[in-house]
Amino acid sequence: MQPAAGEAGGAATGGLDARTRTAVLRQAWSVGIATGAYGISFGALGVASGLDVWQTCALSLLMFTGGSQFAFVGVIGAGGTGVAAIATATLLGVRNGLYGLQVSEFLHDRGWQRGVAAHLTIDESTAVGIAQPTVRASQVGFWQTGIAVFIFWNLFTLAGALLGNALGDPRRWGLDAAAAAAFVALLWPRLRSRDAAATAAAAVVLTVVVAPWAPAGIPVLVAALAAVAVGLLPPTPSPSPAPSPSFPPAEIDVARTTRRAFGSQRQSRGRATPMEPEERPNAEASADEEHPR
Repeated sequence: MQPAAGEAGGAATGGLDARTRTAVLRQAWSVGIATGAYGISFGALGVASGLDVWQTCALSLLMFTGGSQFAFVGVIGAGGTGVAAIATATLLGVRNGLYGLQVSEFLHDRGWQRGVAAHLTIDESTAVGIAQPTVRASQVGFWQTGIAVFIFWNLFTLAGALLGNALGDPRRWGLDAAAAAAFVALLWPRLRSRDAAATAAAAVVLTVVVAPWAPAGIPVLVAALAAVAVGLLPPTPSPSPAPSPSFPPAEIDVARTTRRAFGSQRQSRGRATPMEPEERPNAEASADEEHPR
């Protein structure tokens, strides 16, 4: 995504029209609230797996990547070692590094802002950022979504950790579907081309096959293979329009046309114009018709 001249100027001055800014903010904070609400599930599961409230909250503050956090507490809750939990969480966090490559196309922060941007590079902030029509809108979408998710994810993590077993099974509240619904809302407008639809269909099939037996977060990585597979396919040539019937241009004797044009001008001035040799037989034929012998 390369900024046009107007977009580059708007990004430098922070310019974004009010209507676009309102739409981006609405989208960013809607996704932030829907995703953050799922943090209550993580808080409850963290305490249930043997972590205390502050350890659970520290994971959300410092790790801040949902799939890796669920994988970490899942390994701990199943009796695994800390090394195994960290290795599993790190494997799932690799995708955030891939997101960074995409985000770097419209984010050009330096210094401490670059570090903050790296911490906020998650599924939701990346999705909202790349869904915007301009570079400036992508920047606003990324930062606003990242901030919104960070705030609500940590608040609901604390709430879930404090309430603990009083919530029962967090999945019965339907909070696990909130984040998925937010992603579907972001994805749906982008499924206009044949390649995008094929990628989405292949990702759904892979996820359905892998999800029942794979740990949390692995289906996301496997579904990414669908994009790789579609990208390796040769492009489908677009059908060319049927050629319109064309007729050969009439042959024009330029010399004859020029002589006739000049001859017409001389006749209009009252001067006699000698006829061309090839035209005399026609002239004689006309004279014979007018005065038959």
